[in-house]
Parts: sequence; C-alpha cells; structure tokens
Amino acid sequence: MDIFAKVAAVLADHTGRDASELTPETTFESLGIDSLETVEMVMELEEELDAELELDQKVTTIGELVSFIEAKLG
Repeated sequence: MDIFAKVAAVLADHTGRDASELTPETTFESLGIDSLETVEMVMELEEELDAELELDQKVTTIGELVSFIEAKLG
C-alpha cells in the first residue's frame, strides 16, 4: 500500500492542487493547511486505511505524516 499516494490524494482533494505537485518535503503551512485541517485529514485517512491514527505528535511535512502513519500501521 502506497501511503504517500493516499496522503497526497487527500491533500490534493483538500487544497485543489494536483497530487503530482506534492513531495515528502512539502509543508502543510505552504499548502495553507492549519493544525485543525491536518486532524481532519488524518480522520479521513483513518477511514480510507481502516486504521486508528491518533495524531499524538506534531507533523509539519507530508513526509512526516507518512512516516507517522507507517509507524502506526506497523
């Protein structure tokens, strides 16, 4: 399962950008996404991945979020 692709698709949907523009180094701030929106996206990803992903750490880039999700899915 390609977690980055799923995260990029959700972010593209939320921001109106093309998923191909997004990289692991892209920050949520550069996309205009605040912490509340980040939590909302994690909730959406929980449904898509059928997993509980309690966001218990600060993530500032797409790569950090992907690493967080991969660690939670173990």
